[in-house]
Amino acid sequence: MTLAETFGVEGRGNFYESAGCLRDVIQNHLFQIVALLAMEPPSYRGFGAVHGETADVLRAMRPLAPQDVVRGQYQDYRAEPGVAPDSDVETFCAVRLHIDSWRWNGVPWYLRSGKCLPETLAEVVVWLKPPPQALFDDTVPGVGMPNYLRFRLSPNSAVALAARVKCTGEQFTGEQRELYLVDAHPNEESPYERLLDDAMDGAGALFAREDAVEAAWAVVEPVLDKHGPALIYPRGSWGPLAADALIAADGGWFDPTRAKRQS
Repeated sequence: MTLAETFGVEGRGNFYESAGCLRDVIQNHLFQIVALLAMEPPSYRGFGAVHGETADVLRAMRPLAPQDVVRGQYQDYRAEPGVAPDSDVETFCAVRLHIDSWRWNGVPWYLRSGKCLPETLAEVVVWLKPPPQALFDDTVPGVGMPNYLRFRLSPNSAVALAARVKCTGEQFTGEQRELYLVDAHPNEESPYERLLDDAMDGAGALFAREDAVEAAWAVVEPVLDKHGPALIYPRGSWGPLAADALIAADGGWFDPTRAKRQS
């Protein structure tokens, strides 16, 4: 899961010094997306049922340990107005998450977010397990991307399905293709406009429940103070190299710029 921004703190140095990426993005925005993806089917049609299921997911999340977190800070962040000259606040954070439930036991979730990255976007990629029998002669175990589902949340909504397709001819060789469906609604309200409208109307569908918020904080609390240093990364990169090492055993991060080139 990636939530990336090409810009920096943009004059909000004082705020970011008190928050950081883990609090500002991971604990709330990305955890809520994880909960929506991982929840069980609601027992009835209504937002109350959805809130109950997502809260169960957050309660099942295993508390983070220092080895599950990589923190980064973009180059020259300390020169921003309001930022301490020796600041260790993270502007990038990558997390390995586990959900100790019957459905998700043993399935790792990887989240990353940061500022001054190559793209501004939010998307989720779900890697699918390869079949026990390779269907193509040119398939090499552990090499190349498996089939996947991709959910683009912003700047435009889209769903993609990628699968290996047989090439023309008698040989059993293939290449990966992506079917990409864009759901565009011109002139629709921005997410924050919808949120403010609902807040003024007293509609709670888009807001987290109190017990869910407390459960999310319980997951990150062990690493709020006990963590490694924020590693400096260049502007325009995908964060510190340690973030790649965090996910290396499970295949690596999906490159959103690759998908953009394909589409």
